Amino acid sequence: MKRVFVLAFLLLGIFSVQSFAQEASEEVTEEEMVKYAAMEAKVQAYIQDKQTTMEEMIKNNEVLGGGARYNEIKGAWGNDEKLAEIEATDEEKAAFEEIQNYIDSIGDEVKEYMTGLIMDKEVLGAATYNKVRKAMSADPAVKEKINSLITEMKESGEEEGVAL
Repeated sequence: MKRVFVLAFLLLGIFSVQSFAQEASEEVTEEEMVKYAAMEAKVQAYIQDKQTTMEEMIKNNEVLGGGARYNEIKGAWGNDEKLAEIEATDEEKAAFEEIQNYIDSIGDEVKEYMTGLIMDKEVLGAATYNKVRKAMSADPAVKEKINSLITEMKESGEEEGVAL
């Protein structure tokens, strides 16, 4: 019985040393954090660009006449009675659908853009992405540091340095 306890204790110690060694080798470097932050800043800038385009589409749409009519149609969309009640024309419906199609495509475009940045070893690389995400989950200080870097990059415009 004593031998089993000692053996279990030694195995536990070995596993602890191995996991500590793995964690120590998994430490995120400053360079990796900067690369990750740059990727995130680029994605946020990309999203902002898409959002600006969407807003311009709504504001400058001659058929809809601006955001108020767009919002009115949006509130009635999917309900033919409400669309008839607000007297939405076929042209307005088509213009609304065109804008909605653009909005619906943004998610896929952002996902594709972000995936491209992550997979590009010059920009970040999948291994670095996974390593940094894991470190951010495990250590709030890492997450705080990266968020700070993202903010600095956005303010200085550094995220625009590399485009896909």
